[in-house]
Amino acid sequence: MTPKQLTGVQGRLGEFLEDLIEPIGRSERRHWAGIYVQGLLLDGDRKSVQPMAARLAGAEEQALNQFLNQSPWAVTEIQQRLAQRLSEDGHEPVCWMVDETSFPKAGEHSVGAARQYCGTLGKIANCQVAVSLHWRQAELSYPMSWRLYLPKEWCEDAARRTEAHIPAEVVYQTKTDLALELVGQAMAWDVPRGVVLADSFYGNDFSFRAALRERHLDYAVAVEPTTVVWTEDPNQVPVAASAKTGRPRRYPKLADLPPALSLEKLARQLSKKTWRMVTWRIGTKGPQRSRFALTEVWAAHGWRAQKHPPRVREWLLIEWPEGAAAPADYWMVWRADREEAPSLLRAVRTARGRWPIEQDYRELKEELGLDHFEGRGWPGWHHHVTLVTLAFAFLRSEQLRFKKNFTCQLTPDPAPPTGSADPDDGPMSVVPDDVQ
Repeated sequence: MTPKQLTGVQGRLGEFLEDLIEPIGRSERRHWAGIYVQGLLLDGDRKSVQPMAARLAGAEEQALNQFLNQSPWAVTEIQQRLAQRLSEDGHEPVCWMVDETSFPKAGEHSVGAARQYCGTLGKIANCQVAVSLHWRQAELSYPMSWRLYLPKEWCEDAARRTEAHIPAEVVYQTKTDLALELVGQAMAWDVPRGVVLADSFYGNDFSFRAALRERHLDYAVAVEPTTVVWTEDPNQVPVAASAKTGRPRRYPKLADLPPALSLEKLARQLSKKTWRMVTWRIGTKGPQRSRFALTEVWAAHGWRAQKHPPRVREWLLIEWPEGAAAPADYWMVWRADREEAPSLLRAVRTARGRWPIEQDYRELKEELGLDHFEGRGWPGWHHHVTLVTLAFAFLRSEQLRFKKNFTCQLTPDPAPPTGSADPDDGPMSVVPDDVQ
């Protein structure tokens, strides 16, 4: 925003923030929270404390630094209030999106910084990594909450923990653990539930999908083509009689189980009639369409090692663009409240619905300085990303304010699309491959 634009929205910004920042506590803290959010919204190449203080009338660099890095205010209730505000406004989510983003760092003192895979650079580099959970509606998405990933070397180094003010209760957790913690937190907040979407880093993890099922959450998560499945229910395989001595056998022998297939091998075995051409979205470059198939599978995770986790039916969605030498993408889809398969159109629209999170990350970084935090401590990092989230949510509210004819509900199609029996599918189309 330009200074003139910021002046024009200050009244609405104050009203927007008033209830959300109440948990910060004393009035001077709330004052500096408002100043910090204004600094994030104001145009400028760098959104760290020093340059923001220089751009804002009445801002004091020392006071902002103290508020950001030393004030003992928690972020969880602020995030909860923001999530619940949308819920109270009747904004039903379409999905919850799980992902991670990285922040390249030059030194080793920033909390959580280590040599690890940096998605921003596309290689192993010194960086911080954060896991986030985003709420997405038909035309709106925003981050609900964040977790900073701490590598083991950080968790086990008492001196670094003390220097970075890492709370004693923080222990090592995998990124998948952090994602599930975010999901559990959102459920505890009692905000409307959405279908969980995630990339293959999370989708490949059998325990991640099992944890979502235990929570009765629908999901559509990407998986790699090397994932191994059965196309027949392994729970229906008879258990052979045991020998006269020893314990009775509880599970079938490996030789008695159905053949386990990789997803790519399964895709190549599907009949031609299984594939359909689907147009799932009208984008800025025109209709987005490709060829898809949907089939039931049972994950064979750990079967060679004779592990026996609960085996449930999932629906495998495969995209194989026409003319391509191999399938492009795979997803595991599960619905908590229905035994029958989702319609192909619904499955495609859901699985392909994760794209806004990359747009969110880009806007959070390029427009609001998500990756501009220059402090080294745990409290400061969490304060910064929470205030950036508030600034982002305010911008979203301003966009909605000026967008005519906007609705936060999916507009139902007056007539169901060809090939779909699901009333939730909307106005996209699915056409048999053999009539293209």
